[in-house]
Amino acid sequence: MKSVKTEYSSGMVDTRDPGGKTQPRGEKVQPGIRSTIDCIPCFIRQAIDSVRFSTPDPDTREQIVREALLVIAGMKMGDVPPMTAQQVHRRLRQLTRVDDPYRAAKDRFNRMALDMLPDLESRVRGAPDSLDAATRLAIAGNVIDLGAKADIQDHDARAAVAGCMDVPLHGDLETFRRAIGTAREILYLADNAGEIVFDRLLIEQLSPGRVTLAVRGAAVINDATVHDARQAGLHELVEVIDNGSDAPGTVLPDCSGEFRERFGRADLIIAKGQGNFETLFNAEAPVFFLFKVKCGVIASHVGLPVGTHVLEHFGTARAESDGDSGND
Repeated sequence: MKSVKTEYSSGMVDTRDPGGKTQPRGEKVQPGIRSTIDCIPCFIRQAIDSVRFSTPDPDTREQIVREALLVIAGMKMGDVPPMTAQQVHRRLRQLTRVDDPYRAAKDRFNRMALDMLPDLESRVRGAPDSLDAATRLAIAGNVIDLGAKADIQDHDARAAVAGCMDVPLHGDLETFRRAIGTAREILYLADNAGEIVFDRLLIEQLSPGRVTLAVRGAAVINDATVHDARQAGLHELVEVIDNGSDAPGTVLPDCSGEFRERFGRADLIIAKGQGNFETLFNAEAPVFFLFKVKCGVIASHVGLPVGTHVLEHFGTARAESDGDSGND
């Protein structure tokens, strides 16, 4: 009989299923947070924002929004939110024939972050605890999320980074530090363009030779792709792969076989951003989530206020066979 050995404990680990119901003992929990009716306004807003990034033509905008509303009307509430967002943005790209509607904004935030990088690297080097500083800066970079706030400006990102050392960090840095210390293979799941430059600060603290950076397999919102990883210079620091999916998260069945193989063998997975949290919450994997709480749905799920900076292990360790032990 298999039992689950949990290496990293946290007061925030949820024993419910992602929909909030108590799971029968021994039943496998499917990872991710299920959509609710409160997700629907966000999907609609994202569709409207994306149209504005894609085309100035009012007739085309109207057609696309109508098509997006049809996709949203047909969504399955049992799906994780990034699966519906994936379908909406895929249809938008088909209709506009624009492969990467957010490309100009992504390039702008990459340049802004790269301009800040030398000062931030000095800040990390001069900090009493370089891992703490790099972790806080990486989480602060998660503010660059055009899916959550399409009108974010450079000064918003700069202010978030400037003040991140004074923002309380919800989580256990020491448990994270120990997990890093014992890991042999680290898989780092990036989130957004611009933000990926701040991730470099944390990756440099991880002994980069054992780190693989994974980005999205195709453009969706302002999520980072291989193009953004190369703009950030991360291909010179670590191996960069894509996950084979155009979902704004990590929907494992939709990812490539290569990615799933890397995910399965990593003994530490660092997942940035809400999209990765929404799709991997309660995954049977050694995942630490680093993100800023940006919406009421997630705030309610984790029991933390909107705006909280989070470093948490919300999953379970992979099951290990230890013989027939009867009832656990």
